[in-house]
Amino acid sequence: MFKGIIALLAGATALAGSALAQQQPQMQQIRAAVLRVDAERLPPISRLDLPVADQGFAGARLAIEDNDTTGRFMNQDFEAVEVTASPETAAAELDRIIADGIQFVVVLADGATTLALADQAGDRAMLLNARARGDNLRGADCRANTIHVAPSHAMLADALAQFLMWKNWPDWLLVKGSHPEDEDLAAAYRRAAAKFGAKIVEERVYEDTGGARSTDSGHVQVQAQMPVFTQRAPDYDILVAADESDIFAPYLPYLTWDPRPVAGSAGLVPRSWHPAMEAWGAMQFQNRFEKLANRPIREDDYQAWLALRIVGEAATRTQSADPATLREFILSEQFDVAGFKGQKLTVRDWDHQVRQPILLTTGVLTTSVSPQDQYLHQTSALDTLGIDRPETECTFPEVP
Repeated sequence: MFKGIIALLAGATALAGSALAQQQPQMQQIRAAVLRVDAERLPPISRLDLPVADQGFAGARLAIEDNDTTGRFMNQDFEAVEVTASPETAAAELDRIIADGIQFVVVLADGATTLALADQAGDRAMLLNARARGDNLRGADCRANTIHVAPSHAMLADALAQFLMWKNWPDWLLVKGSHPEDEDLAAAYRRAAAKFGAKIVEERVYEDTGGARSTDSGHVQVQAQMPVFTQRAPDYDILVAADESDIFAPYLPYLTWDPRPVAGSAGLVPRSWHPAMEAWGAMQFQNRFEKLANRPIREDDYQAWLALRIVGEAATRTQSADPATLREFILSEQFDVAGFKGQKLTVRDWDHQVRQPILLTTGVLTTSVSPQDQYLHQTSALDTLGIDRPETECTFPEVP
């Protein structure tokens, strides 16, 4: 009889467990990929800027941890596959990612590669651009399947211009590199000067001759070259460098002919993130990243983190794992995400650029954050940075 009672109790427990399991919703899995395209290039001028093996990926790993922290309570599980490619293999890797059923791909690549991958993905996946800054990607070459998490050249230039005008430094000597990406950045500074009332007193081009930049005698050569290169300029308040290719700008501070500050690609640099940022809860964010990666954070890391947090926030708020539902919500007026920058970040509907404050940084700290307080906007002060709706050249195809 005792054995019979035990059997009855065991059967009842099994039935209760089965019923409970049936009542629990199925775990939702939200999958993404991080595709980093590593192109061959000269090493950076400073060894402190040498690329690291987990660049970008470390930020993505922190984002997955953050997404899963909330996801555990929402019955959601997040995953990000890490893929490294060259420009030649990137297309095949993207096809493999999409064939695996992944429809959110964070891309860390240059502008040309990012655009080619967006065209290749078509309506099969949404790309989150976490590196390329070219204004054309948000303008004439914009694609409806791409969200730009990395700030544009126009946003960076406007952020710096606002601060320089607040400092009453309106006269700029603009020095640009000789590569196409340098010209794109220089164009952004010209536009920013016209927008905020600054004057470019002269523009000079630093030609990349292809020689070695870091040698035993390199600093001696540069010490002689930079003063000569910058002499006989009209009177100016600050030298603004447009050196996206990292060819010359870091050599400019303290080596200009006239005693003037340097900004842009060296000196006071506009960035999406900086490892010394402490305000608005950033200290806690920095500590978590450094514990995970055992190094300071870089912009690629922050932008990859933010890209995956955008996906995670959409999944949490919609309580859905359906890619179409998530895409629609991310691009809606209801979406916003926290980014440790003092205000909620949103996505512009006219070019899919993420609105965000820009940090103005030196090597060791954050000097200021733009937009500056005196620059107002009828919709959002963040839209004083970059290409506003009336100016955009972006035209998305109409959805039938």
